[in-house]
Amino acid sequence: MRVLIATDAWHPQINGVVRTLAGLVAELERRGIAVHVLSPSGLRTLPCPTYPDIRLALAPRRAVETVFDTFRPDIVHIATEGPIGFQARRVALGRGHPFTTSFHTRFPEYLRQRAPVPERLTYAFLRRFHAPAQACLVPSEGMRADLAARGFRNLATWTRGIDPALFRPVAPAPLNLPRPVFMTTSRIAPEKGLEAFLDLDLPGSKLVVGDGPLLPALRRRYPNVHFAGLQTGDALAAHYAAGDVFVFPSRTDTFGVVLIEAMACGLPVAAFPEPGPLDVVAGSRAGIVSEDLRLACLGALAIGREAPIARSRDFTWSRCADVFLQSVVRIGEPARDRIPSALAA
Repeated sequence: MRVLIATDAWHPQINGVVRTLAGLVAELERRGIAVHVLSPSGLRTLPCPTYPDIRLALAPRRAVETVFDTFRPDIVHIATEGPIGFQARRVALGRGHPFTTSFHTRFPEYLRQRAPVPERLTYAFLRRFHAPAQACLVPSEGMRADLAARGFRNLATWTRGIDPALFRPVAPAPLNLPRPVFMTTSRIAPEKGLEAFLDLDLPGSKLVVGDGPLLPALRRRYPNVHFAGLQTGDALAAHYAAGDVFVFPSRTDTFGVVLIEAMACGLPVAAFPEPGPLDVVAGSRAGIVSEDLRLACLGALAIGREAPIARSRDFTWSRCADVFLQSVVRIGEPARDRIPSALAA
């Protein structure tokens, strides 16, 4: 089997989409499946508006067609709705090649943070993008229900995973912060809702790991918060281990891979009742989900480290790959007759 994954998010970007795809690719290759990642690597790129560190590729159709011709994929998965994703969709539709897609990011909510664009218009645009896919893979059952209510079809819930050899109980980073330590890991950007955490009246210390466009402003606004900057690999695991509670204030994330990373390192979670935390935490005794985030933070202090670690073991790259493959095994069937002609443009 030969799998082509078309994505606008790839290394050196550091985010949940890249973590998910990199974990999937590694597991597929471990199973002997040939994978080609069509990414911005090797293509001319431009800085993404408001996110200059993220580069958007200029993906000529001919370059995408060349990948299709040389790699000759059995499976095409379009992971993002950016320039590469659109061009891969166009080529696949033009050739009658069936494909799957995935919905990783609540772009309508992200865009609303920056411009007065009604969410219903952006969702209509995304619904059209995903409509011809044989399956649209979404990261949680809550997101599947939300998108189904918005008219999306052929939805399948696609779990996430972590590397247990990396994210595990380890020696904490020597930060010497007053206890308890409430920490979060996030891109420092408007849509992440970090102020909902940073404004809380909590005992001990607040620790924020990550980088992004709002970091300088938040450093000035919250001088008593410890901003550790971007951390990866063993250093990230050590920063998780330095915390007592992992706080997830985002209302726009579709899952939150950092949730299961933190739990694998032994941190109970405090979060709002959004699709990701509800699927990952609610009912698991690994954290508290509440509209009162302060109450959730304080309540999570009473949770030991065993329950979060146990819950994190439910999320593996093997299971992630299983769901992916189950969703694409039918893709070898001719699909031209299933693609509405109005969408093949």
